Amino acid sequence: MNDYVRKVNYYETDKMGITHHSNYIRWMEEARIDFLEQIGCGYAKLEKEGIISPVIGLECQYKRPTTFGDEVRIHVEIAEFKRIELVIAYTITNNKTGELVLTGKTHHCFTNEEGRPIPLKRQFPELDGILRSLAPAERS
Repeated sequence: MNDYVRKVNYYETDKMGITHHSNYIRWMEEARIDFLEQIGCGYAKLEKEGIISPVIGLECQYKRPTTFGDEVRIHVEIAEFKRIELVIAYTITNNKTGELVLTGKTHHCFTNEEGRPIPLKRQFPELDGILRSLAPAERS
């Protein structure tokens, strides 16, 4: 998979001249959408199938600030995939210096449009197979 790369916009900074912390969460979402497209499970396709994937948890460790004009590289990978929960890990680095900016994870479930959990393995085996193939092997 290709990493997601973007520049820090001026409006994303605050009075201290650094990127406001809420923007990193938006960037993680942008990178997740890009990642899902790359693996053939884009949001348009999921929604067409009646699959919703809300965020049910979020973790961030801010390591270093970014400023207007910086370019960041966001590496996305599946950290865990259980029956109904998907955990995606993010590593954001400054593309010029290589310095670590943030590590984070988002936790998602899969529901139908009524908000009920979907058993992917049974109802959407293709999606289940793709996610399982990209998740780290479970330890016994």
